[in-house]
Amino acid sequence: MARHVAGPEIEALIRFLAKLPGLGPRSARRVALHLIKKKEQLLVPLANAINQAVEKVQVCKTCGNIDSASPCTICTDPRRDPSLLVVVEDVSDLWALERASVVNAAYHVLGGTLSPLDGVGPDDLNIAGLLARTAKGEVKEIILAVNATVEGQTTAHYIMDQLQEQAKDLSRSNPVFEAIKISQLAHGVPIGGELDYLDEGTLQQAIASRTRVE
Repeated sequence: MARHVAGPEIEALIRFLAKLPGLGPRSARRVALHLIKKKEQLLVPLANAINQAVEKVQVCKTCGNIDSASPCTICTDPRRDPSLLVVVEDVSDLWALERASVVNAAYHVLGGTLSPLDGVGPDDLNIAGLLARTAKGEVKEIILAVNATVEGQTTAHYIMDQLQEQAKDLSRSNPVFEAIKISQLAHGVPIGGELDYLDEGTLQQAIASRTRVE
């Protein structure tokens, strides 16, 4: 039976740290010990930052980004091109593209991918919000910046079908309606690759070489 070498407060800290991505029980103990040793320099500021995040961080009602305001900083930036909409799976993908500074567009976060085996269907993703945005007529091009995985491509094809059906419906009621151009990331994104792990040069090439989806 394992012995407890610290009080319940420290053990609780270790347990929570161990739940973070990339941290297991051993690495969580090392991180906890480092934070405790640097209490005034690290632990106290970290606790304050977490409290601030709990109080202020929220999900943008427009695009699904995470920020301290809704609409978020990106959605309210007048320098963005509102006619170009980049659709991503997760907030981490949005942040990866922003770090690379490869596109000056608006974003839409789906919140995941379609995965029938995991019980994730269209209603579990922010696809309805995407269709609501495209129905307004301001968006002229959509870049499907989803990961090159089976789930990502399945989601991309579903979205394309939905957009095409929407375009047909809108063209019936509005003869001058122009269908939205749909493109996807091209060269530079390997099969099975995830955007958050790609370097800035690869992301820039992928955006620049995007291909239109027929």
